[in-house]
Amino acid sequence: MRNASIPSILLLLAVSGLAQSSSPNPVASSPAKSIGMFAYPKNQQNADQQLKDETECYSSAKQQTGVDPQAPPPAAPSAEEQKAAQEQAAKQGAGSTPKGGAVKGSARGAAGGAAIGAIAGDAGTGAAVGATAGAVRGRRQQKKAQKEAGQQAAQQTAQAQQQSQAQTQGAYQGGLDTFKRAFSACMDARAYSVK
Repeated sequence: MRNASIPSILLLLAVSGLAQSSSPNPVASSPAKSIGMFAYPKNQQNADQQLKDETECYSSAKQQTGVDPQAPPPAAPSAEEQKAAQEQAAKQGAGSTPKGGAVKGSARGAAGGAAIGAIAGDAGTGAAVGATAGAVRGRRQQKKAQKEAGQQAAQQTAQAQQQSQAQTQGAYQGGLDTFKRAFSACMDARAYSVK
C-alpha cells in the first residue's frame, strides 16, 4: 500500500461507497419485520417505496383476513377465574350424587341386625344396633361419593379449560399464518421477495 497514491485510495473508497449505496437496504423498522418476515426488493425499489408497499400490503392483508397481528393474542383465564370455575364444578358435582345414603344404610343395617339378633335371641336390639351401624356406613359412603364427584367435576373443568385455551391459541396462530400468506402475496405482486 505504500506505493499507492492518495488519489487512487480516494477513488477506491468512492467506488466502494457507491457500490454500497446502490444496493437497496431493507427498511429498518417495517411492517414485514413486525410480523417476523423479511422483504427484499427485486426491482431496486428504494427504502421509502418499500415502506409504502409494506404498509399498503399490511393493510390489505388485515382487511382481507380480518386478522390484526398487532392485537394481542387471546388471554388465558386468570387463576381466579379458573378457581371459581373449579369450585362451581365441584358444587355441581356434589349436588348430582345420590342422596339418602344414611337412610338406605340404616334400612340395610336394621335388616342385617335383625337377622343376627334373631339368631342370638334378641331381634329388636340387633335391628337397632344394625340400623345405627348401617346409617354411619351409608353416610360415609355418600360423603365419599360426593367428594369423588366434586374432584371429577373439577378435573373435567380444568381439562375443558386447557382444551379451550389450546383451540383459541391454535385459531390465533392459524389466523396469523393466513395473514402472512396474504401479506406475502401482495408483496410478491409488487416485486419483492418475502420470507
